[in-house]
Amino acid sequence: MDNSALSPSQICFGLDLDLDRRSFSCFLQLAGTREFADILASRLDSGEIEQFVDMFTGLLRKHISKSEYHHHFLHDDSHHHDESEE
Repeated sequence: MDNSALSPSQICFGLDLDLDRRSFSCFLQLAGTREFADILASRLDSGEIEQFVDMFTGLLRKHISKSEYHHHFLHDDSHHHDESEE
């Protein structure tokens, strides 16, 4: 995968997997800003929140190890998992 960052104006899906992944990374970074997260959270109902959390955590469980989850998502380096548990 080409790890060069995309600008928001370069986000494009459906042409090839590498560009999809780079676009998705940029998309997640944009969605992860505090201001945007607060705006979106204030506009979702409880069913929409549950649906999003279920889908997102399902993808995390499928593709991210417990150690990666704690290190990269939670930024918690004090939590350790035995690799055999992952």
